[in-house]
Amino acid sequence: MTKHAFDKIRNFSIIAHIDHGKSTLADRLIQFTGGLSDREMSEQVLDSMDIEKERGITIKAQTVSLQYPADDGETYTLNLMDTPGHVDFAYEVSRSLAACEGSLLIVDASQGVEAQTLANVYQALDRDHEIVPVLNKIDLPAAEPDRVREQIEDVIGIDASDAIEASAKSGIGIKDILEAIVKRLPPPQGDFEAPLKAMLVDSYYDVYLGVVVIVRIMDGVLKKGDKIRMIGTKATYDVDRLGTFTPKMIDRQTLEPGEIGFLIASIKEVADTRVGDTITHERKPCDAPLEGFRPAQPVVFCGLFPVDANDFDELRAAMGKLRLNDASFSYEMESSAALGFGFRCGFLGLLHLEIIQERLSREFNLELIATAPSVVYEMGMNNGDEITLHNPADMPDVVKIKEIREPWIKASIMTPDDYLGPILKLCQERRGIQTDLSYVGSRAMVQYDLPLNEVVFDFYDRLKSITQGYASFDYQLADYRAGDLVKMSVLVNDEPVDALSMLVHRSQAEVRGRSMCEKLKDLIPRHMFKIPIQAALGGRVIARETISAMRKDVTAKCYGGDATRKRKLLDKQKAGKKKMRQFGKVEIPQEAFIAALKMDN
Repeated sequence: MTKHAFDKIRNFSIIAHIDHGKSTLADRLIQFTGGLSDREMSEQVLDSMDIEKERGITIKAQTVSLQYPADDGETYTLNLMDTPGHVDFAYEVSRSLAACEGSLLIVDASQGVEAQTLANVYQALDRDHEIVPVLNKIDLPAAEPDRVREQIEDVIGIDASDAIEASAKSGIGIKDILEAIVKRLPPPQGDFEAPLKAMLVDSYYDVYLGVVVIVRIMDGVLKKGDKIRMIGTKATYDVDRLGTFTPKMIDRQTLEPGEIGFLIASIKEVADTRVGDTITHERKPCDAPLEGFRPAQPVVFCGLFPVDANDFDELRAAMGKLRLNDASFSYEMESSAALGFGFRCGFLGLLHLEIIQERLSREFNLELIATAPSVVYEMGMNNGDEITLHNPADMPDVVKIKEIREPWIKASIMTPDDYLGPILKLCQERRGIQTDLSYVGSRAMVQYDLPLNEVVFDFYDRLKSITQGYASFDYQLADYRAGDLVKMSVLVNDEPVDALSMLVHRSQAEVRGRSMCEKLKDLIPRHMFKIPIQAALGGRVIARETISAMRKDVTAKCYGGDATRKRKLLDKQKAGKKKMRQFGKVEIPQEAFIAALKMDN
């Protein structure tokens, strides 16, 4: 490639809400440019995991380099970044966008603009991306291209008069999209002579090759055999192999400014390659790293325990393998009196939690119990110390705590205005503070500040059910705010059950406690003695249910006689029951834990 060949490269990403046809469009672009033959094609080529294909979501960013002979007679290299659409992976999206100069904005012509589309498109606009709007699924009977064009202009504020009408499924408008990429998106910039500066866009683990790192070269040239340094982790490696994806791996000797490709350098774990890090030469490093790098921060925590205690070693091995491929997933060992040995795991969000859980049960054939998800709390202590709390069971003595701060999020909810009333009610119930409400046609966009603690339980499910699936929800972490939070313990037969303890707002402690006690009453089998189930804040019991004892009629053999004989027998039985309760251990079946936690989160 000559120094003036930048104008033959286009780097772009695809922005869309879940299920608006992003991965299908990527398939069509690959097929149209001959990246794969018809025989090698499959549905959602860039989604490598079964879960991604089944759920129609993209979890890992993928890249593909396509050769497109344009109408002007030149052949262009189009580097496509297929980004995750879900809010949990917003940081990966921001890194993918930073590696590109332009974006295709895909909007479903029948559904219109959704909350996640907005969040990602604003990130693209912040990076001065040139944006090409595409109205997808134009062949559906419910498609309303003119209304959606108007909506893009009103909600996002970009000109949609020349938006391309397409259908990724039936192949309509694919040629127009490719021409628009070539004509309307700017070529990359870069300096050949400068020291190497490359962005680590993403990485994944390959069983045979080790870690495969996806990079975008900003300045300088990367050659096979170079010794490189990761500025963030300060680690050095020798480059064994370089290349680009078409989406098959094609080896290259060099990668030059503006290009996106992969490098393999005998890296053992994905955790050693942090998304957004800067890669430079060991001998001649660049002056400053690229902006915007930050390590992945887990937001939601929960305990994962094997249903069968004998599976603990298999769970440990499975976690290690998953961690190889997902650096944002963290775990440490913990033990629970009720559930035995397991792990306390950190996730980027609720979808991330669900995906990891599903992969553990599906890929490693493990049956798991997950404790109620909790968020990270910050605590200011009376002696001036600051501590972070991941697990409610580890909460220090209340007397030592000055204040507890919980994470709050900025949430955007887009909904047809028929459902606005129930949504506002739901947000108010969850201690939300409304910050904005605007209308675009018959759709409302409402913005709330909400405590993350209230969202991790069942907020998303409730939102979907009250709006019949029409509302879309997007959030980003805002800040930590002090709140009147208390630790609610659940006691069964006067013994605290650590797996069921949780931090809740004082105003909702009683409701939560009562519902938990009622559920456990139905789930724990009866014993020979009475079992009290209590929810308590410190030493104060706020809710109680009692499981009655199985009884035997001890007076059955007592024919006639006066009442004192019966009374004597009953008192004797009562004393025995009391003693039994004192020494008896309540067996809480695993199913009861699963059901109680499932219904409560």
